[in-house]
Amino acid sequence: MKYLLGYDIGSSSVKASLLDVKSGKCVASSFFPKQEAPICARCAGWAEQNPEDWWSYLKQATEVVMAESQAHPADVQAIGISYQMHGLVCVDKDGKVLRPSIIWCDSRAVPYGEKAFQALGSQICLEHLLNSPGNFTASKLAWVKENEPELYARIDKIMLPGDYIAMRLTGEACTTVSGLSEGMFWDFKENSLSSDLMTYYGFDESLIPQIVPTFGQQGGLTATAAAELGLAQGTPISYRAGDQPNNALSLNVFNPGEIASTAGTSGVVYGVNGQVAYDPQSRVNTFAHVNHTAENPRLGVLLCINGTGILNSWMRRIVAPEGISYAEMNDLAAQAPIGAAGVSVLPFGNGAERMLQNREAGCMTFGVNFNIHNKAHLLRAAQEGIVFSFKYGIEIMEQMGMSVRRIHAGKANMFLSPIFRDTLAGVTGATIELFDTDGSVGAARAAGLGAGIYCSTEEAFGTLRHLATIEPVVANQAAYAEAYANWKDCVERNK
Repeated sequence: MKYLLGYDIGSSSVKASLLDVKSGKCVASSFFPKQEAPICARCAGWAEQNPEDWWSYLKQATEVVMAESQAHPADVQAIGISYQMHGLVCVDKDGKVLRPSIIWCDSRAVPYGEKAFQALGSQICLEHLLNSPGNFTASKLAWVKENEPELYARIDKIMLPGDYIAMRLTGEACTTVSGLSEGMFWDFKENSLSSDLMTYYGFDESLIPQIVPTFGQQGGLTATAAAELGLAQGTPISYRAGDQPNNALSLNVFNPGEIASTAGTSGVVYGVNGQVAYDPQSRVNTFAHVNHTAENPRLGVLLCINGTGILNSWMRRIVAPEGISYAEMNDLAAQAPIGAAGVSVLPFGNGAERMLQNREAGCMTFGVNFNIHNKAHLLRAAQEGIVFSFKYGIEIMEQMGMSVRRIHAGKANMFLSPIFRDTLAGVTGATIELFDTDGSVGAARAAGLGAGIYCSTEEAFGTLRHLATIEPVVANQAAYAEAYANWKDCVERNK
């Protein structure tokens, strides 16, 4: 038997999955810690984690999957890495971590990014970086430079979380174009490290590790790492990507017009664009997708919506009958017609929304008539409101030149709801494909591509388990369009 090993380095846990090369089935998976990993917030708005903890969790998860599968170490053919995006890891010349990682949800660098955007100008930032420097990795490093100058002087290399894990595996510091783009270090016009941003912040280019391909030889397991993990020395690391590009890859999303979506507590719409483009209002973020090249652009356009499943769970606690399950709540919501008889819910009650230009709009309900509407109308309007926020974001993507034809998702969270799925298909006109996969399994498949074990994406994803296809119901599209128009009018009137 031959296997591929995938890691997903999240802020909640680290997951490992072992995939059988031939069948494409996951033969074992595990994650650690079993309780959510701690995030240290020494000041308001801060969020830090110890990279050594990620390594400890990875070792524990690897031990379990190897024991459960009874796989021989030599049969693991390649390793792939998915990781939490936008974090900053600083190491010295011996590869030792100098401070806790400033992770994705830490907001201390916002003023540094805003100042850089004003100083560099929107033309350079948007046309070259495709984003405002914002709260991304480069701005976090600027915070360290100003506030911890003695520590900054000791930095030999800066890395993203996945780069750090790869260094622990191989002993070599390296990064990818995709990773540099998510940190705001990459100039898409010049196809090189951004000299404008590096000069503005006063960063020496020696801080940036060697650039390696997203797919391909990124080093082999050292004897030390192999002994710690119970794997074979020299096992190649052949893929790494941030969690959202990797989630899209996991769902076999590589081509322009295809979209990967998740809808847990918050929601993500990640679409692939075949041209270098940006949103002038910076309501979405654009990064290099896993298969991007200068000659054949593949840009991942990322929209994050904070108020998604959290609204549905709030409705279950506060509005739905006590003790009702989500499936029963879906049945109750289905008793209301499309458009919820005029009720519209704006699902923006979980913080500032980037697609609303970072406004904290709050959740609002419109059109309630005390003589007509009941729990069913409110529950349906909430689910439709979540979908309509996805549609609102997709319209921004379409303004950037994308044509949305197909949406890929895992059958989980809000995608378990028939109302949610049917509304999304109906209002976007896109076909929805549901699959059985996750980030660590996707990283394992991608490792097979990077190592040449699979010759094409068709071969790598030929065994991806397809669960369902949801086509738009033509007879309902006018009703969905009317409901969305009413919802959008509420958004526009309350800007």
